[in-house]
Amino acid sequence: MPIFEYVCEECDCQFEQLFLSPKDPPPECPKCHGKKVKKLMSIGNVRPHGIPTGSGGFKAPSCMSCRE
Repeated sequence: MPIFEYVCEECDCQFEQLFLSPKDPPPECPKCHGKKVKKLMSIGNVRPHGIPTGSGGFKAPSCMSCRE
């Protein structure tokens, strides 16, 4: 279920839209209900150490001030 970012060309409102199905209708602006919206380029979500693979696959970084 992707989330896309949009900007309304009528009032410059930026908003996000969750799509549950490819058949969902195009979004409208939540502020002015305008139909002229443009999809923005979004930054993807990246894990710093890859995908956890169960025991031992992912180790959270240690906090310098929390070390014993």
